[in-house]
Amino acid sequence: MRRTRRARIIATLGPASADEAAIRALFERGVDVFRLNFSHGTQSDHARRLETIRALESEFDRPIGVLLDLQGPKLRLGTFEGGRAQLEAGARFRLDMDRTPGGARRAPLPHPEIFAALQDGTELLLDDGKLRLRVERHGDDFAETTVLVGGPISYRSGIDATHAAARATTADAVCASLRDVAALLSPAATVTYTSSVSPACALRANGRRCRSSALRPTSSARAAWPWSGACMRCWWTTSTMWAR
Repeated sequence: MRRTRRARIIATLGPASADEAAIRALFERGVDVFRLNFSHGTQSDHARRLETIRALESEFDRPIGVLLDLQGPKLRLGTFEGGRAQLEAGARFRLDMDRTPGGARRAPLPHPEIFAALQDGTELLLDDGKLRLRVERHGDDFAETTVLVGGPISYRSGIDATHAAARATTADAVCASLRDVAALLSPAATVTYTSSVSPACALRANGRRCRSSALRPTSSARAAWPWSGACMRCWWTTSTMWAR
């Protein structure tokens, strides 16, 4: 199979497009690169999809690109019974280090650095700010909160805090992840895209002399790319690695 166009089509594989028939149909209709989102699904799920892609590659005798979008450095909740829960405004909600799947009254939060930075009255943002909690009482391994803005919450949702001390802790955690990635992969640069903390992440990473520069895209640069921030971060990192 030969394609003469210069443009390349990238398709993200998800629950509705993960079986062999769907992947084959996408490839036959012009997809050149398949993106596997490692923020969701298990390693075995992605391994099966990769095997299907490589089988198609052999069958059609045409290279197929695979973009592995690694889970970004983000502080996240643990799992929930049934995969999700509904939080009601005004209800009490507990966060703790117990890894038992959560529900409508509690959830696991396996990040002691968050508990260490909390203060009474701190507001916590869940799922990119869609839900909001207020800390009423906290300790080294738990926080009792009140739900200010409720809604559905699912497993591995992101969490962030609104006061300066907790934001700094989040930036430090992201910065540490950036340093680990830089030491492992030695890319020419990494791009941080973590909402409000990304300026602090980039400054801390560069201030602590990572092996690669940490960049933060401006709003105009983000608008110029039709991909998500996570995908853009992965693309920048891999493209600079190829350039080396």
